[in-house]
Amino acid sequence: MYAVIRTGGKQYRVAEGDVVRIEKIAGDIGAEVSFTEVLLLGGSESPKVGQPTVAGAKVVGKVLAQDKHRRVLHFRKEKEGWTRRRGHRQPYTEVKVTSISG
Repeated sequence: MYAVIRTGGKQYRVAEGDVVRIEKIAGDIGAEVSFTEVLLLGGSESPKVGQPTVAGAKVVGKVLAQDKHRRVLHFRKEKEGWTRRRGHRQPYTEVKVTSISG
């Protein structure tokens, strides 16, 4: 069974046992999180499509890590001879999906 969930303004296709990096959410390492915005449930039967979400569906996961992605550099060079270098590291939460119910 798989599900499409929405969190942090993005959509993710997840199945039981998957490890997913999502936008940072509150929670300690080892804590259980649940996602109630399930857009689609699929698997052996015909898929259930929500309008906009599937009623009563829930995806439960366990927080594995709270970390930052690798650095993204933005370098700008102008013809007058000056340069600007900026960096950015986006925080994320790593979640292992433990169960999908619906």
